Amino acid sequence: MPWFLTGGLVAALLVLIPVAAGIGAYPIPVGDVLGSVAHRIGLGGGSLDRVPESVLWDVRFPRIVLALLIGASLGCAGTLMQGVFGNPLAEPGVIGVSSGAAVGAVAAIALGLDFIGSWTIPAVAFVTGLATVLIVYAMSRSGGRTEVVTLILTGIALNAFTGALIGLFLFFADSAAVNQITFWQLGSLAQATWPKVLAVLPCAVAGLAVAPLYARRLDLLALGERPARHLGVDVERLRIVLVLVIALLTAAAVSVSGIIGFVGLVVPHLLRMAAGPGHRFLIPGSALGGAAVLLAADLAARTIAQPAELPLGVLTALLGSPFFLWLLRRTRRKQGGWA
Repeated sequence: MPWFLTGGLVAALLVLIPVAAGIGAYPIPVGDVLGSVAHRIGLGGGSLDRVPESVLWDVRFPRIVLALLIGASLGCAGTLMQGVFGNPLAEPGVIGVSSGAAVGAVAAIALGLDFIGSWTIPAVAFVTGLATVLIVYAMSRSGGRTEVVTLILTGIALNAFTGALIGLFLFFADSAAVNQITFWQLGSLAQATWPKVLAVLPCAVAGLAVAPLYARRLDLLALGERPARHLGVDVERLRIVLVLVIALLTAAAVSVSGIIGFVGLVVPHLLRMAAGPGHRFLIPGSALGGAAVLLAADLAARTIAQPAELPLGVLTALLGSPFFLWLLRRTRRKQGGWA
């Protein structure tokens, strides 16, 4: 089943990418898209006229690549978060790492920080996202255990606090920064450019490359902390390393797209229901699934209300919130209550 699902996800991406490149306010036939790509990589085909060529390579492809990177990062981060905390309700947005990274990005925009050029916002978002998740993790531990309810409630409190900080930055920001922050908070890939892709790429690639190395240890951790320790897993070290990876992936995504919730929650659960809890498949599978889901969601966001464009974060929240409520009730029913 895992190999079948992996093949299905790869096939879905191979179909979605040229379709997403062709559909939009300026339609381009899929055959022309494939011909232009083949021409660029030296496999034949031919270049398009100036306008469709520019639309394809300066507008559509940066957006598609960014959607793939961000979706893969969020899907992978969600799987790691659920594995690290042993909690099916955990995802970067629920425990505050997304909003923590958002505070850093909003602060960088509002204060006009530019100390390392285009890397400034991702760097600040990474630091604040990491700080937020470490605070949540530290406050949710008691007696050497991570309390699930405390984890979620702490995340809710940190989300409220970071929301207040974002409100303060908005209050003191100038009108240009306010417009940029407001648009950014809704979550969107409309401003995708190749420099933004290059800004996200190192963090996303590093996080996606490191995560599968910990699949076996996450499987052992799923047996419980004590059995995992008896089998040689340094649980605390594992959690610290993976928390860093989660912060890296999430901060990279949030820094350029705004807050896009529920991808990291929904995708791992769908794959877990289909292929079981093994992380050797779940981690790369969630990256592929997150990329496919976000690319499809972005395609829907920019086409279903043409000529207007729905904010991507709003669309994913509209679809993801009912799933989260269903998951909450299902988990509570299986556990017989939280107490």
